[in-house]
Amino acid sequence: MARILAIDDERAILDALRRVLGRAGHEVCAQNDPQQVPAMDLARFDLILCDVMMPALDGFELVRRIRPVFDGPIVFLTAKVAEEDAICGYGLGADDYVRKPFGAAELRAKVDAHLRRERRPRAHALAFGDVRLDLGARTLSVADTVVPLTPTEYAICELLARRPGQVMSRSQIRETVLGWDSDADDTAISMQVSRARKKLAAAGADPIATVWGMGYKWQL
Repeated sequence: MARILAIDDERAILDALRRVLGRAGHEVCAQNDPQQVPAMDLARFDLILCDVMMPALDGFELVRRIRPVFDGPIVFLTAKVAEEDAICGYGLGADDYVRKPFGAAELRAKVDAHLRRERRPRAHALAFGDVRLDLGARTLSVADTVVPLTPTEYAICELLARRPGQVMSRSQIRETVLGWDSDADDTAISMQVSRARKKLAAAGADPIATVWGMGYKWQL
């Protein structure tokens, strides 16, 4: 059972989320006032579902505020599917989208996929000079300083680091990290990689190389 925070200004949507995810055994905390969320203890949640179009404080701005203090998956619930909206959401640290109106099976499948990814057993680490990935804690550090990656950013780094020197296309990364049924596109993967590289560069490392026209690889 996972603890899920659902944020939406429509109570009918929150009721539907409680019902659908409750049947899957999850505990859903419903919040219809997004302005209250930054003051909540977000560490007790495993995943956040967040609407985009909300009055006073929209989902994009809310995620911008909470992403630095919440390291679990964030999935947007939205009818906004334009490319620029998706790029904005992924750039802020979102992990995926569920389009409204959504089906119960689709919602459960996406939520469970992200939760499984977070809970996969890991028992060792990968080390490349000063760069170290702790596969148990799902953290990446440079010279013993943890880099604040989002779950998707970390998953991309781990995927590439497990295949050092091997070029992986954006579509391969997307399908492996987010699943074949994700609404993310190749542009979203580019955004996630760009964010991860900036954080790594700030820590003094540059392990991800762009192979133009092909994808990315982890540099030995």
